[in-house]
Amino acid sequence: MDVATITLPSTVKLSIDLTDEQFFDLCQRNRDYQFERTGLGELLIMSPTGSETGNRNIELAYQIQAWSRQNNLGIAFDSSTGFKLPNGAERSPDASWIRRERWEALTSAERKKFAPICPDFVVELRSETDSLKDLQAKMREYIENGAKLGWLIDRKNKRVEIYRPGKDVEILLSPVSLSGEDVLPGFVLDLNGIM
Repeated sequence: MDVATITLPSTVKLSIDLTDEQFFDLCQRNRDYQFERTGLGELLIMSPTGSETGNRNIELAYQIQAWSRQNNLGIAFDSSTGFKLPNGAERSPDASWIRRERWEALTSAERKKFAPICPDFVVELRSETDSLKDLQAKMREYIENGAKLGWLIDRKNKRVEIYRPGKDVEILLSPVSLSGEDVLPGFVLDLNGIM
């Protein structure tokens, strides 16, 4: 059998008309890739992360999950989880968290697919191939769609951008930890091994 090989950029953007069901099915059938859709319906295709980034992602998700389990205030999610935002976009943050009462207000059917909800808290960890401009736009989109707190961890520039509704983006240079503030009460992310 002949095999065709193509080289694509790290993120591919396609305009394709898919129903929510077709998009979910596409994601389930192609688990080697990460798909997202913008609010305009553009399909984004991303390759899996590199090993180093994957290790940092799991450290991030582990810390959030450990805190969430301890206090039982909500539900934590990893980078493979998709959410349908109010603007129609389907996004998959590197880590996220939703208050328990908001999660439990969803039906069982809504929870099984890409839940129609914007997480209360989102984190994006910039990899070497990620466009900072695109990630910043994504963070603004989360806040515009209901997120209460968002962190964009930019290892390349050794900084963290903190996003909050109605406030300017706060930039921290070379922080060693981050506070979950009142959104994740008592949570402090240790950036050792992540940053």
